[in-house]
Amino acid sequence: MPRVTLIGYRGVGKTSVARQLADRIGCAWCDADVELERRQGRSIADIITQDGEPAFRDAEERLLIDLLADFDGVLATGGGVVLREVNRTLLHEHGRPVVWLQADADVIRERLAADPTTVQRRPGLTTANPLDEVATVLASREPLYRSLADLAVDTAAASVDEVVARLADWLAHGVRT
Repeated sequence: MPRVTLIGYRGVGKTSVARQLADRIGCAWCDADVELERRQGRSIADIITQDGEPAFRDAEERLLIDLLADFDGVLATGGGVVLREVNRTLLHEHGRPVVWLQADADVIRERLAADPTTVQRRPGLTTANPLDEVATVLASREPLYRSLADLAVDTAAASVDEVVARLADWLAHGVRT
């Protein structure tokens, strides 16, 4: 079971925080999207284009089951993992503590626009351009993230180091789930 699970929309810093937090607390870390691509031998964008989003979500669910059972470290989930009720139940029962990393839509858009891999690795989730859909998709997911979160941390103005320091302190001082 993970020591802590990070949830949140893409571009909020889950991977960066997971990497540095794991180093700070002395454990492994895993980016679920990267692990899924490794297991599938192709990018998430390719999986969705070739097999469709339901097949991608099925693979994401199977991976979550595996990681929650066997992984002992900091787990950064995919941004849409909360969309399926079964995944929310799994996270609630086996992924605790769950930390919701959040940022507002403008900050997320800026981060995605600055990432040259956005188009190749982060497919659009609606028929809109991935940068244009952020506010709408984020608003629809916020209640799901909120329902799982043991702690919410705004990453918009905080550096990765500041977020990591806050989480390490929170974990060290007896997390209540």
